[in-house]
Amino acid sequence: MKLTLHHVNFSTENVGRMDAFYRDVLGLDRETRGLPQLEKGKGYSGDVAFVTDGRTQLHLAQKDMLAGFNTGQIVNPLERGHIAYRTDDLATFKAHLEAQGIPYSDWDNAAVKGWKQIFFYDPDGNVIEVHEVDE
Repeated sequence: MKLTLHHVNFSTENVGRMDAFYRDVLGLDRETRGLPQLEKGKGYSGDVAFVTDGRTQLHLAQKDMLAGFNTGQIVNPLERGHIAYRTDDLATFKAHLEAQGIPYSDWDNAAVKGWKQIFFYDPDGNVIEVHEVDE
């Protein structure tokens, strides 16, 4: 069960403004490789811009206060944003969380086609995503 940092997600009211800021001010590039295929009809239909420093993606997602309600999940990763890790064994990681007594929301592939995602809180209430790419 290996975890690697995959992306940071910032929730915003203005995706275009954030995209321009991160590309123009910080010099990040528009990401074109390995982009998630959003499942717009399953619970989140907002706009997202993708930028990168060449290693880690930054997802600039339209804030959606109802994404948790729309998917029947407690954790809403689009309210304030989140940090995301990719794993090669989500089932083992979920068992690890359960052994630690950490509850999580299992979004499966409700937001992204081909990604199984879970979301949970750290001790200060920051949202963490761990996902596995379906083969």
